[in-house]
Amino acid sequence: MRLGLALGYWGRGPSPAHLELAREAERLGYHSVWTAEAWGSDAFTALTWIAAHTSRVRLGTAVAQMAARTPTATAMHALTLDHLSGGRMLLGLGLSGPQVVEGWYGRPFPRSPLTATREYVDVVRQVLRREGPVTLDGRYHPLPYDGPDGTGLGKPLKPITHPLRAGLPVLLGAEGPKNIAQTLRIADGWLPLYWSPSRWAEVYDLPDRLPDGFTVAPMVRARVCDDIAAGLLPVKYTLAFYIGGMGHATRNFHADLMGRMGYETEARHIQELFAAGRREEAVLAVPDAFADEISLVGPRRRIAERLAEWRKGPVTDLLVTAPDLATLRVLAELAT
Repeated sequence: MRLGLALGYWGRGPSPAHLELAREAERLGYHSVWTAEAWGSDAFTALTWIAAHTSRVRLGTAVAQMAARTPTATAMHALTLDHLSGGRMLLGLGLSGPQVVEGWYGRPFPRSPLTATREYVDVVRQVLRREGPVTLDGRYHPLPYDGPDGTGLGKPLKPITHPLRAGLPVLLGAEGPKNIAQTLRIADGWLPLYWSPSRWAEVYDLPDRLPDGFTVAPMVRARVCDDIAAGLLPVKYTLAFYIGGMGHATRNFHADLMGRMGYETEARHIQELFAAGRREEAVLAVPDAFADEISLVGPRRRIAERLAEWRKGPVTDLLVTAPDLATLRVLAELAT
């Protein structure tokens, strides 16, 4: 099981610690470093900055939002960074939800998310293969564009730049059962949001055998500390935000996933508190058991014992969100 460093997206501004963490992760032998985006900093610019200050570690987006760019624009970002980094790019994509797609990007959320995702990946792969002009008779991403408001002058185009790798890995962030099943068919890897090392089989209903070379890379918040309750508090803040604030009460994929993991009542309560502006109460309503189940928090010995459980499942890469260099070093030692 390889280690990755998940830096996420910026908050109020860029974190001065991110570059130091990325360089230390590379020194410690971490396989990858990952950036993300929501509705602030973008994933590719920060990742390019890290690429310029490292030499070996792989560079991933977990995730780049599909609604933020056309699939050809995303493929351009990926092939450019792959060249500049010497073939280190890992393209992680996610559809996001209606709140972000319609509220931030001003685009309709697709009525058929599976179709939209499949078309998006198809176009990206066509660009990277560069076998001919990119075309798609698609519902969401037709190329050339053939809508009623078009000129009719669109021409199928082949990328000018030759991609460094036709097989640049494409991974998908997927939460629902159908989305996960499709991910196994069309992607090179899967980026689960929450992962329970003891209950993944019942939650995700994965097949007995995954595709050869398929990457399973969940994110996990890690913190080496003596006070477990204090170490779990940042996890609970994040969970409260995702479950209560990132999505509508009637359509929140993160809350739905928490429900499938056995905490449906608690998820709806968190949503209610968050919607009412009672955010601190929403944080405290996140069960410690759930936060602990999907995290690696506590003294070194406890983390070592729990890390052994993560190794027993299909996880190939553990993407660690760690706030300090000491935690990164302990995990590197335990993973060897």
